[in-house]
Amino acid sequence: MIKNPIRLLVNGVIVSFGLLPLLAQAQQPVSNTQVAAMVEALRRAAPQTKNANDGLYSEWQVKPETLKGWSKTCLKREITPTQFENSPAIARQVISCITRRELSNQFRATNNNEIASVRGAACWWMTGSYTGCEKGFTADYVQKVVRFYQQQR
Repeated sequence: MIKNPIRLLVNGVIVSFGLLPLLAQAQQPVSNTQVAAMVEALRRAAPQTKNANDGLYSEWQVKPETLKGWSKTCLKREITPTQFENSPAIARQVISCITRRELSNQFRATNNNEIASVRGAACWWMTGSYTGCEKGFTADYVQKVVRFYQQQR
């Protein structure tokens, strides 16, 4: 039997209001500024093969098979690599959509650590995995993305 239901209710309200700011901070979405900085960092860090027929499309150097899924996710329709290559606006829209998703995933995974999130998203961008980019070419790539991101921010 509850001895003092009003006191219990008041305590519950106080605890709830005390936790609201913490919950809001923990679930804070990635800002448009952060997404734009990451999109630009990925564009600037994209490996340049110096081969016009390298099978990669747009300034972000995206594989056709990757583009299929991304365009379906972000545009609700598939687009061809040529459409992606020839429309910077569409390319940026798709890249921004995927970047927002992956950066948000990393912000949640790293407890809102911005640079760790950028590192994880950059690693995922290059390898499909959030980890494993601590040495070699992928480490250099991730470091370039982080540097370009910081310049944009």
